[in-house]
Amino acid sequence: MTTIGTAPSKPAVHHPTVAAQLEHRAADLQLKVADAITAFAGSMNFVYLHIVVFAVWMIVVERSPWPTLTLVVSLEAIFLSTFVMIGQNRAAAFQQHKADHDFVEQELELKTNTDLTRQIHVLTTELHRRLLNGSNAGVAAAGAPVNSTDVSEPA
Repeated sequence: MTTIGTAPSKPAVHHPTVAAQLEHRAADLQLKVADAITAFAGSMNFVYLHIVVFAVWMIVVERSPWPTLTLVVSLEAIFLSTFVMIGQNRAAAFQQHKADHDFVEQELELKTNTDLTRQIHVLTTELHRRLLNGSNAGVAAAGAPVNSTDVSEPA
């Protein structure tokens, strides 16, 4: 239901590379899992969860938590750094695809603009020629030559 004064939301229009990347990631289960873990690991909920878990571990669970806790935190750091690398690789691949797409589009636009500029030049030249010939014909029809090179014989 739409409230008064608010416009209905439009579906997001994505860059073609973004759309292709989203489709590719949605089709692969491993990538979806990696995205979900990365999204959670990069959130404040992840931080809050770790504060609670580590506090409970140190206060309630173990009498001497440091050796085991160090091992758990080290293993977690290994896995989290792997997900960071996955995210960085994904971002780099996305940027490369986007740059490739943008390059092709810009080259096409440059070619189109060059063609249009050439067509404008041809049309301008033709228009200029016709205007000059039209004014020359009008003056020549009156009987006076326009310049020394435009001497026409009366018919």
